[in-house]
Amino acid sequence: MGLIAGARRLVIDGWSWLNYKPVFADADRGMPNRRAFPEAAATWVPADDERRLAAYKVLAGYDNNQAAELAAVVDGPGARERREFGDPAMFIETVMAHVLGREQHIAVPGAEDDSGDTGDAEAAMAARVQELLQKWAETELLAMRVQQTERKAVSLGDGVYRLAWDPAKKRATVRAMDPGFYFPVLPEDGDGEFPDCVHFAWDLPEDPKRGLKPRLRRITYELAPIGPATAAGVDGAGRAVRAPVTVEDGGGALQPVLGPGDTVDETTGTVTRMYPWNEQPSTVTCYLTDATWDLGDLKGPVDVDDLPMSKAQFATRSDGEVLDRLDLLLDFIPVVHVPNTVPAAEEHWGQSSLAKVLQVFDELQGADTDAARASATTGLPMIGISGASVGREAYSVGPGAVFTLGENGKLITVDTSPALREMRDHVHDLTDRASTNARLPAVTLGTLDPSKVPSGYAMELTLGPLDALVSSMRLARAHKYALLLKFVQRLHLAGQHPDWAGIRVQAAQYVFGPYTPTDKAAILEQVATGVDKGVLSLETAIKMLMEAGFPIEDAADEIERIQSRSFEKARALADALGNPEAVADYLGLEAPPEPEVPQVVLPAPTPELPAPDEGSGGVGGTDA
Repeated sequence: MGLIAGARRLVIDGWSWLNYKPVFADADRGMPNRRAFPEAAATWVPADDERRLAAYKVLAGYDNNQAAELAAVVDGPGARERREFGDPAMFIETVMAHVLGREQHIAVPGAEDDSGDTGDAEAAMAARVQELLQKWAETELLAMRVQQTERKAVSLGDGVYRLAWDPAKKRATVRAMDPGFYFPVLPEDGDGEFPDCVHFAWDLPEDPKRGLKPRLRRITYELAPIGPATAAGVDGAGRAVRAPVTVEDGGGALQPVLGPGDTVDETTGTVTRMYPWNEQPSTVTCYLTDATWDLGDLKGPVDVDDLPMSKAQFATRSDGEVLDRLDLLLDFIPVVHVPNTVPAAEEHWGQSSLAKVLQVFDELQGADTDAARASATTGLPMIGISGASVGREAYSVGPGAVFTLGENGKLITVDTSPALREMRDHVHDLTDRASTNARLPAVTLGTLDPSKVPSGYAMELTLGPLDALVSSMRLARAHKYALLLKFVQRLHLAGQHPDWAGIRVQAAQYVFGPYTPTDKAAILEQVATGVDKGVLSLETAIKMLMEAGFPIEDAADEIERIQSRSFEKARALADALGNPEAVADYLGLEAPPEPEVPQVVLPAPTPELPAPDEGSGGVGGTDA
């Protein structure tokens, strides 16, 4: 920040690309116009968040073709005549579609190595977790939640997921939150990627039918040292609150009770807890508070971080638990912030995909407005008549119209079509400029005929900027979605869901699909040749096919089906090993039992006859 000639305050921050708009940065303070952004200037909003919330509203205005409504606050009613034809929304949808790819799936590394037997316990565990996560994602409509959050991230610069354990549904739930409700308490030192306290806050309008005044609702997650156990109760004013659970000791004094499994160090008084996903005891837990305040009760300089708790009304969960510092039995905050871009060093917030091209969209609005005005005079041309015998009101321009002119009368028309043609060319130039600066090639926006591209290599070069854009944006998201899936596993373990008994938390990934057209025939040929020549493993080949968009749901099952039909390879395996059990295991079959060898019964040997005497003369002979 600095002072320029002592007159205007120049603010350079994550939203200074909007400083060119008078409605966003006035000439005196460099801060948003309070009439245009009253919600950003609310008394409970921290000063550091005022420009961020105003930027979100400006971007939402462009996304919904209402940027002219905001400009009218400063520029007057004439600004509402600007034409807005949805170009920003089209850019947002295109970027989001390429970042997510045509399809997404959950993958746990090592799950493809599971062969179904109990030989590899790690692979079996990975496959089990992958199956449970995929089932949960289908039930929880995760694909839709991702679409909701990613559209916020691309258009506004930030997306937020809020996770919770639902006792009624017996599963973890995930919700997409508007980043305008998100107020993390960022530390002064460090990058603030994982704050120890997060608020979600928004205004609730007055409801005369129910007799409710304007209110403020705040949901708070806070990491703090583990304290004594608490239970739902009521205070002297009749409010639902939580109070410590106590018991009498031998002397009649009340002593706090620790939670199940908690232990206390008698020397330091520190309470520790062993979480099922940790190897060492932890000293912290996450507390949840859901409270509402009447705006009239907020007096003095207070913001979202220091609201008076004595004026709060606490909510009650579906299972009857009062949400007043409720111990969630977690050692993490179940909130995941997804920046649209890789944040700058020691920064927390992302940047909208519209940020660098917003001024081009303003020029497009002006060009579209001028083109609309020019088209009106082209469709209904201006005519000059001289020497008319009657007044102007008698002439009407239309098909078959006849004009009565006097002697030396003339009829002159003004052709404005060249001006309209120039306007349209100018619009095309601005669209190309926005496409170039946003790194969205014309072919991705549908404004270029792919058949006019000279070669596939030329097409690949054209998509180079898009490849760099998508790679950078996916890099900003990769560890965030891995964190989300880790939190989902921990919530099910904390909720003691029976299907998750004995599960160890795995490093799951949310994999985005391909975003450019894929030559499936070429990839299939590469895979077949690589496997046949022995330079690609079957596991790698299946992974390549899945990334190319082939309808393979589970890699391990697909490998098992392929091997069960590979009789030639099974014969080669039998010749190499001579082990029928190994061959049967390769084919997914049971080895046939060894054939029984029939017993051969030999006849008893014939007794030998005594040899005849040497002097015997044979039968009937006589002695000499």
